[in-house]
Amino acid sequence: MAAESRIYNPIFHPLLFMFQLFQWLADKILSPNPPPPNAQLSRPKIAVIGAGITGVTSAAHCVGHGFDVVIFEAGGEENVGGIWSKVNNTSKLQIHSLMYRFHPSVKWQRGYPTREQIVEQVRTLWKRYGLDTRTKFHTKVDKIYQDDRGRWIINNTANGRFDGIIAAIGTCGDPKIPSNFPGMDQFRGKVVHSSQLTSEIGHSAKGKTIAIIGGGASAVEALEFAAAEDASKIYILSRSDKWIIPRNPIINGLLALNIFGQETLLSWIPELLLRKFFYRDLQDIAPPPSCNGGKGLFTDTPMVNSSVMDLLRSGRASWVRCDIEQLTSSGVRINQRAQGVAPGGPGHEELIKADITVMATGFQRPSLDTFLPESCFQDPYSPPNWYLQTFPPNHPSISAINSNFVNAIGTVGNWHIGIYTRILLMFLIDPLTRPRPFWMRRWIDMTRLLKYTSPVGPFEFFTYLELVWWFVFCVAFNPFRWKWALFVFFGLGIGLPERVVEAEGGLRRELRLTEDNPDVGIGF
Repeated sequence: MAAESRIYNPIFHPLLFMFQLFQWLADKILSPNPPPPNAQLSRPKIAVIGAGITGVTSAAHCVGHGFDVVIFEAGGEENVGGIWSKVNNTSKLQIHSLMYRFHPSVKWQRGYPTREQIVEQVRTLWKRYGLDTRTKFHTKVDKIYQDDRGRWIINNTANGRFDGIIAAIGTCGDPKIPSNFPGMDQFRGKVVHSSQLTSEIGHSAKGKTIAIIGGGASAVEALEFAAAEDASKIYILSRSDKWIIPRNPIINGLLALNIFGQETLLSWIPELLLRKFFYRDLQDIAPPPSCNGGKGLFTDTPMVNSSVMDLLRSGRASWVRCDIEQLTSSGVRINQRAQGVAPGGPGHEELIKADITVMATGFQRPSLDTFLPESCFQDPYSPPNWYLQTFPPNHPSISAINSNFVNAIGTVGNWHIGIYTRILLMFLIDPLTRPRPFWMRRWIDMTRLLKYTSPVGPFEFFTYLELVWWFVFCVAFNPFRWKWALFVFFGLGIGLPERVVEAEGGLRRELRLTEDNPDVGIGF
């Protein structure tokens, strides 16, 4: 059911009214106009793989700017929305919706929308831009290859030929369910994956004791489900330590402003403030200081949730640092460890009795190498070590938006989807902006050098401000990209730079830079 739309009174609800005004202005100014029905789009043709948030959003930007698209989706229409179409009904956005504006036309009714509202916005976008007529369902992409003119072919020539590829397969595929977990056949209760709570458990969780195996975002969602269904006691059995930060857009935004995208000499300051003012009496579940071997705040994606702390303080939930030994007939046998003791280290054995065991073991990660050409995976420039993390150095006409994401403080569902898409469109139209493999590799090497002190790989963690720096550097480094700045960053004025590109034709011929293959870089 569609979310009820209402206009808030600016006197009684000034912040909500300003939020609605901002969304209205963003839509009017920054949303490209949807093409008329049955319009023939004349600009290069793009294949989009995946109909999740990233796939639908990037396709909407493409057709809005006059580029024809075909979306290839392995599942049926019910899969529009990607992972959000598959999770529990109680799942909702953990970050503020200001940080989840995957398209300028998105109109949220609240700060933390539910799964239903998120899928509704994706489907509205999908239909508004006529993508329902440009989507091929039940079409799994097994291979992508080029013809003699450099155009891309998806599976076979019956699907057409394309100038560019957007691989939007995301990072969450099928549920990761361990099939040989020790003792699973002995447990007298029900064992379910965290994504199946609505369908498999529903309201039967009331009054039950629930053990959640896992300590990541899936575990927190399972905790919220169990609390909403009035479970009597909830245990989170976490093998490793993971940072939890408040559900506060100001704090989340400040943490994302670390432009270095890694641990620094000052990282102890936000960590200390979180322990003192957010964890407070629960500091035992926080990662130990990095000087004592703990995980730094800027090395892994933190969980964004405040209700976890409330449930722990109320006694309804307990967070247990442990190794899982096996399931028994009545619960889960664990080796409970103290703070700072590594997984597998010494502890004491304990039996956590439970009626329901939830496997919060996450999702299998879809792999790009199952369909992209081998030339995309040449060490040391294999994913996520690509140009801007999304462009393989040998193929500037391919962009794997949000598919190489590992960890970050930021979000995968924000403005950057449009920016990445428009960078690809710029490369396809303007040969002098299209980088050679040499320069793409040098940018990767430069980023490695800038982050050589990072305890994790240079592209395995970033902050949103670091991502913005990548975009600014990309446009500023090449003077032929300057004319595209407004288009790349805001989606405005594609006509003017396109006319300049036509006028530059004589210069390209004089410099003998007349490559027509959109997958061959001739710029820098």
